[in-house]
Amino acid sequence: MPRPPTPSAALSGADRLPRGHRAGEPGLRRASTAVFLAGLAVFAVLYAPQALLPELTRAFAVTPAAATLSVSGATAGLAVGLLVLGPLSDRVGRTAVLRAALAAATVLAVLLALVPAWEPLLVLRVLQGFALAGLPAVGVAYLREELDASVSSRAIGLFVGGTAIGGLSGRLLAGALADLGGWRAALGATAGLAVACTAAVWLLLPASRRFVPVPRGTPVLQQLARGVGDPVLLGLYGLAALLMGGFVAVYNAGTFRLEAPPYGLSPALAGLVFLTYLLGSVSSPVAGALAERVGRRVVVPVAIVLTGGGLLLTLAEPLGVFVAGLAVLTVGFFAAHGVASGWVAARAALGERPVGQAASLYSFWYYVGSSVGGTVAGRAWADAGWPGAAAVAGTGIAGALVLALLLGRSRRLPGR
Repeated sequence: MPRPPTPSAALSGADRLPRGHRAGEPGLRRASTAVFLAGLAVFAVLYAPQALLPELTRAFAVTPAAATLSVSGATAGLAVGLLVLGPLSDRVGRTAVLRAALAAATVLAVLLALVPAWEPLLVLRVLQGFALAGLPAVGVAYLREELDASVSSRAIGLFVGGTAIGGLSGRLLAGALADLGGWRAALGATAGLAVACTAAVWLLLPASRRFVPVPRGTPVLQQLARGVGDPVLLGLYGLAALLMGGFVAVYNAGTFRLEAPPYGLSPALAGLVFLTYLLGSVSSPVAGALAERVGRRVVVPVAIVLTGGGLLLTLAEPLGVFVAGLAVLTVGFFAAHGVASGWVAARAALGERPVGQAASLYSFWYYVGSSVGGTVAGRAWADAGWPGAAAVAGTGIAGALVLALLLGRSRRLPGR
């Protein structure tokens, strides 16, 4: 009885698989659009409560640090989900995991708008985060497998841009509707957006044609070990945790800062600051195209320096300078993240490691950083105001820059 093909066999004998979707083909447009919409839905649902943190603090009589758990609890659940859904996608396929995860997360989004108390809300957010892991667990791996190499980096950049627009949409909807109908109306509207996007993904997403399953006899722990055996992949995981921790620290504490003196903005006006995410949706695909020309090892550290420069601007008190700092920080963050996530997929493929596993581990540490950075920033804001929160963010960004510079000196694999 012949042995089932391994991922390495598939990579070395790519001529035995159908070719990837290329520029101008309907399959490329459908795949790119579907994954873009999935990113929009997932991140709208995931981060909508971030714009509601002061509102949740008042509605449930909890502290700012406790309110941040509505975000950190979901990202923690998402991180755990990645360890399950990533290996699962390497066995059963990308599209099945993505569709089921989106459906489950959407149902939970509807329930969250009806939840009666704080503790059940946190439980549902953790469960929702687990379900939302379906997209980051498979999105990059799906695009890397199903698209031709000539267009995959740009499509991954578009996908990351969709996550930026999703984060923006969820925050804007939540902030605007919190003024009109409170946090329940805000979460209900976000759930409606998720329902529409999930239906579109089910209709548009092409079935996998180039997916090669990991043999079912392969233990999950052995599969996991293959994703951590490369020092470059380990460095990219650490970079994701530190950079995301710093980024979420800024936006979690920034929501409280905008509603506090001297600004005193309403939730709707404070939510408008998240329009800076539109810049991230542009910078990510632009950075992906630039990385194809000059290399990821150059683009990633430059983008992180830009992120740190934006953080420094937020230390100024004038509202215009603060918002400009958020804009610069967002451009740099999404540029670095978009290129780094593509770097993980490429490195894993060339090193004959499971791409889905590597992408999941990258996202796992990304959301670990989000959970830790977001919660610590809430406490830093309560204890030391904006300088304390900025110090938390700056520590993460500086650590990510050190790792990026070290990665730039790492050994290249053949074919890179």
